[in-house]
Amino acid sequence: MSVLLDLSRVEIKLGKYGVAPATALSDVRLLPKVQEYRRLAGSRMVPVDGDEISRRVPKADFHVSRKIDGEFTVFVFRDGECLSLNPGGTVRVGLPWQDEVVELLTKAGVEEAMVAGELYVANEERRPRVHDVTAVARQPQSLDELDRLRFAVFDLMSLNGESIEWQYAETWSKIDAWFGQGTYVHPVETRSADGIGGIERLFSDWVLDQGEEGLVARSDSAGQFKIKPRHNLDAVVIGFSESTDEREGMLHDLLLAVTRHDGTFHVLTKVGGGFSEDERRDMLSDLKDMVVESEYAEVNSDYVAYKMVRPEWVVEISCLDLIAETTRGGPINRMVLSYGESGYETVRRFPLAAVISPQFVRRREDKSPQRGETPIEQVSQRVEVPHVDRDVRQMTLPRSELLRREVYTKQSRGRTMVRKFVAWKTNKENESYNYPAFVLHYTDFSPNRKEPLSRDICISGSAEQLDELFDEMVAENIKKGWTLDSKTTHSTPLTQASSEESVGTAERDGEHSRK
Repeated sequence: MSVLLDLSRVEIKLGKYGVAPATALSDVRLLPKVQEYRRLAGSRMVPVDGDEISRRVPKADFHVSRKIDGEFTVFVFRDGECLSLNPGGTVRVGLPWQDEVVELLTKAGVEEAMVAGELYVANEERRPRVHDVTAVARQPQSLDELDRLRFAVFDLMSLNGESIEWQYAETWSKIDAWFGQGTYVHPVETRSADGIGGIERLFSDWVLDQGEEGLVARSDSAGQFKIKPRHNLDAVVIGFSESTDEREGMLHDLLLAVTRHDGTFHVLTKVGGGFSEDERRDMLSDLKDMVVESEYAEVNSDYVAYKMVRPEWVVEISCLDLIAETTRGGPINRMVLSYGESGYETVRRFPLAAVISPQFVRRREDKSPQRGETPIEQVSQRVEVPHVDRDVRQMTLPRSELLRREVYTKQSRGRTMVRKFVAWKTNKENESYNYPAFVLHYTDFSPNRKEPLSRDICISGSAEQLDELFDEMVAENIKKGWTLDSKTTHSTPLTQASSEESVGTAERDGEHSRK
């Protein structure tokens, strides 16, 4: 019997190792806590170029850690049990490093703790990569692979039910005392740095010489900084916007994309910094001659629409980081476009990445997107991007499944009022962050009202919660005088109900409500 998890909902992958959704947790507050921590930590972390440490980082004493390229994860320890939870809602149990957590924290006299860190795969030949975690955790091939999973601790979220509000020096002291002797779970490698010079020396040693991803510098007085070298990418220019007011006649920014294997263009980012005044004038003049039609529209930071152009130019940009997930663990979806005689057409939104601090470097007149010199692999080699090799135009979303449908009618002044409740499972929650797992749609039609038709929609990640919402909505809206239609279907595949306009309408409304 577990105090943390409904074990009947755990899917065993190998040996004792299993995964479960966050809805299987006994404490429904855990996932929101993990997501909120991730959001706040990201908002407080200032990205800094390794060449700008002395200019961007204040003088102070810092704890400086190696930045590990793993999966952000929180482990929960309570009453001698341990599980891990990531912001996307994946629960993992039965891993060797979790057994070590139980041993170390029990020895330290800890009753309950939430601890933040990076889940990674130990590799003696190269630095860890997040792709390794995905491969091993999703479908491990052997127990030896599971033994290579490690957890590097960098922060404490709560202890014995109380939130941590200590100075980071005290937090780090606890981390080192509890996990310093661990093998599978251990503190992230950290050094004290007295001033800017200490950070620069560690950056040179760990990042430039040893090839680590970057550093994280924490100071109670000066803040937190993520310090990384800049990465360079080649991207195709698909659009531009012009500056306004006193800078009219000058380029504001470019809309950029990378190319997929199927020949489509995946919108990547906008870049507005790094141009000289002459480049802004000359580029704008040339780009105006390349404008084409497009059914896709996007605006810049000043809400000026981009003009789309023929995909002929390639530019080199630099950036501090690429982020493949939202703070809630969902994918970062960007539009995929096809280009033809009629201009740009939308294909669908698909996971890619967010580009942090992009800067224009130069135009690459020696490169062409038609020669495959702006490939999506530039992104997928640094962060995990699903379905890189798939032809997006050939992909179809899974069909939804109707779970419950109840229709009630009532006569009023010789006319029929209708109240309809439809619940379905989208089967698309793993395909796109735009889709919830479950949807409940309510339609209220009363021909005697000034506005005859009204609708409401609820979404959920839990079948149990959806069922409760369905019952509550029926109880709230169906009183005396309403009759349940005997033809109501309780459980039918959506393929049999595809002719029902209400289901298709409800699903479209759900999509609009999320945009």
